[in-house]
Amino acid sequence: MPLFWLVVILGIIEGLTEYLPVSSTGHLILATELLGFDPAEYKVLMVAIQPGAILAIVVLYWRTFWDVFTGLFQRRPEAWRFTRNLLAACVPAIVIALAIGEHIEQLLGRPVVVAWALLLGGIAILLLERVVKPKEMGGVANLTLRQSALVGLVQCLAMVPGVSRSGATIMGAMAMGVDRKTAAEFSFFLAMPTLGGATAYFFVRHHDTIRPDLYGYIGIGAFVSFIVALVVVKAFVGIVTRYGFGPFAWYRIIVGSAVLAWLSLR
Repeated sequence: MPLFWLVVILGIIEGLTEYLPVSSTGHLILATELLGFDPAEYKVLMVAIQPGAILAIVVLYWRTFWDVFTGLFQRRPEAWRFTRNLLAACVPAIVIALAIGEHIEQLLGRPVVVAWALLLGGIAILLLERVVKPKEMGGVANLTLRQSALVGLVQCLAMVPGVSRSGATIMGAMAMGVDRKTAAEFSFFLAMPTLGGATAYFFVRHHDTIRPDLYGYIGIGAFVSFIVALVVVKAFVGIVTRYGFGPFAWYRIIVGSAVLAWLSLR
């Protein structure tokens, strides 16, 4: 398969899965493996196309970000609380990434890790959906500092491919009583500094190893992921508000089990 089509496929997968609790990194690793490419060799593409999905959140929620930006200058309490909560949730990921980032990167080429994480994560989501009793929060600004920091800590589980950053963030928030819609939006907003920082960190560490011809392909993949994510995010909010996260949990369990079976038969 030509590299162009691999990048287009990866862009579609990134846009489809980045904000769903199914693990975008895990799906990118599995797709690369299934298509006959070495996931470890093309991990730069998996990371570098993420800004496209990030830009989709900026476009979809531009009014929210504008209100927060202007609210900071106007000293509106809700704008300051929104900013405080995002920053508090980012700190654990930054600390852990700097401490063990190299070890985490070694997992990017291991499909078996992805399969087990998908399976176990799906079971965890089903259990949380049954146990927790979330209450209406009315938006990210209404979370407490403690809740935000703990959500950020739980998000760090997603450094293991297959866990899902979105899933860990959403389930962490719901475990602390946050309603589904607010939990999902917190996950969207938190993706910007988290994924943006991870992408920048990756480029700083590996810029000298990236082949010059890959930059054009990275741009194509990022553009495709941007377009797809625009459609997916709005649909996702509607689905979880009405049906919860059960459908995504069962999807994880089925895919994880199928991949484990496939790997054992190879």
